[in-house]
Amino acid sequence: MAVCEVCGNDYYLSFEVTAAGATHTFDCFECAIQKLAPVCGVCGVRVIGHGIEAEQNYFCCANCARRAGISGAVDHPKN
Repeated sequence: MAVCEVCGNDYYLSFEVTAAGATHTFDCFECAIQKLAPVCGVCGVRVIGHGIEAEQNYFCCANCARRAGISGAVDHPKN
């Protein structure tokens, strides 16, 4: 058993995630998302999908990126 670093739960099904060279222990995906997922620079939601990274910021979608002044940001490029 290991203790979740977010909520402190000592859980027999805890798991480890290694990201950016650091290993973290969690008891559920919700805690892992809370700790590791970046936050949209405009609306503040956790970016758990692909999102957009531009100018050293993360955005949940092209609309938020454009609202932050990132020109040319698109969710689905036209063919």
